Amino acid sequence: MGTAEDKLAELGIHLPTKIGRGKGIIPVRRYGDLLFVSGHGPTNNEGELLYQGRVGRDLSVDDAYLAARATGVQLLRSIRDHVGDLDRLSAILKALVFVSSEPDFFDQAAVAHGFSDLMVDVFGERGLHARSAIGVASLPRNYPVEIELVVAVRN
Repeated sequence: MGTAEDKLAELGIHLPTKIGRGKGIIPVRRYGDLLFVSGHGPTNNEGELLYQGRVGRDLSVDDAYLAARATGVQLLRSIRDHVGDLDRLSAILKALVFVSSEPDFFDQAAVAHGFSDLMVDVFGERGLHARSAIGVASLPRNYPVEIELVVAVRN
């Protein structure tokens, strides 16, 4: 099996360069062998939104699935920027997926699969994770999806 970077290349995914954040906000905080990764949304390599709006009103489940997948790419970028090599990941432990959705939309899990499927595609068994998918009224920058992670890493 190839490295995580090789797998990303096979999937046609290029991790963007680091994007700056505001003061007091860091994308990743390490504690021991755990990384706590701040919420990320579906942006491109320049930090511009790829998807926006509320699922069930502005986006279909299929588009929201792709937004969750794009968010996963941004999460991987921040993790790689922090640890230098994605193959240092022991496991993706927990994903918290927020889905901006209409009050009568109940398929947040189908949206979150966009992220989860990418993690398994890239990391195999190391990409399996516990997950919560929660519907919310709105998210920053009009994100349709925001995801935060807890990840285990090797030294």
